[in-house]
Amino acid sequence: MRVGKYTSPHLVDMRERIMVDGVPISREAVVEWTIRLRPLIDEHGISFFEATTAMAFADFAARGVDVAVVEVGLGGRLDSTNVLSPVASAVTHVALEHTEYLGSCLAEIAREKAGIAKPGVPLIVGEVDPALVAEIRTVAEAVGARVVPVPDGCEYDGALKLKGRHQRRNAAVARRVLEELPQAFGVRCEHIAAGFAAAELPGRFESRGKWIFDVAHNLNGFEALTETLSADVPPRPLHALVGILADKNWPAMVELLAKHVDRIYLTVPPDAPEGRKTDYPASDGEFACEVIKELNFSEALRKVSAAATILVTGSVYTVGDVMRRLPGFAPLC
Repeated sequence: MRVGKYTSPHLVDMRERIMVDGVPISREAVVEWTIRLRPLIDEHGISFFEATTAMAFADFAARGVDVAVVEVGLGGRLDSTNVLSPVASAVTHVALEHTEYLGSCLAEIAREKAGIAKPGVPLIVGEVDPALVAEIRTVAEAVGARVVPVPDGCEYDGALKLKGRHQRRNAAVARRVLEELPQAFGVRCEHIAAGFAAAELPGRFESRGKWIFDVAHNLNGFEALTETLSADVPPRPLHALVGILADKNWPAMVELLAKHVDRIYLTVPPDAPEGRKTDYPASDGEFACEVIKELNFSEALRKVSAAATILVTGSVYTVGDVMRRLPGFAPLC
């Protein structure tokens, strides 16, 4: 089958978002679809994400996609991807994120995520908190969706190229999605095993020589990152280049990471939106390792580059801005 993949955000090049059989949308197609969509963009004042979603669906149709994997951008119920009629849907996890849009508590966010449920379509649920699963089930069953929970503790136990226990959990959810596909897709156990053994995700505990890139951008992400660092200990000294956005709990994130690295450089990724950049105001308490505030991104990158192993994390912008400056490191280069 010819497979499309739509994900967000991108690290370096927006074409990373729109793939068909691993090949990104061409620059020429981006220009063509932008020209064709521009009147509607201007008329309705639609957002960048709405425009790229329309572009992705148009490109998938133009390139003859048989099936597409489409990642929801924000929440679910009101997300622009939710115009699809899927053959299967999934909610992997519910975290306290984007509260200004999705709700102030986990229960509200769970209900928003459950908004992707469709009549007669299986909804695979990776969340394990019983109260949150109940919220998802209530919304899903109200529209006639069939809820398929992935039990707590269930992890993919085969060969998996992606590192981290959280990825084994994600793989278990993905496997359940594949198992729920109609028989016409012809998915067999050996296909699933081969796919997971080769699966790659740029910027997700991705090792390239002495560099490790991880787009962990909140406390939940840092918990998964540090657990992976404990299980897969890199050569020391390990220094971290960390750029965290202003709306995150940066002291708690740094406190957690400091227990697993030898030095942290706090910096500001240049491509982060102006309103979300932070200068890291003074924090209460001490950290378990040396923490240096170097707001000049280029200087922070120069300083950290001398370490035996370098971890780049804190946001997608941080990882992308470093990859852009290292020759040959951009995902589409």
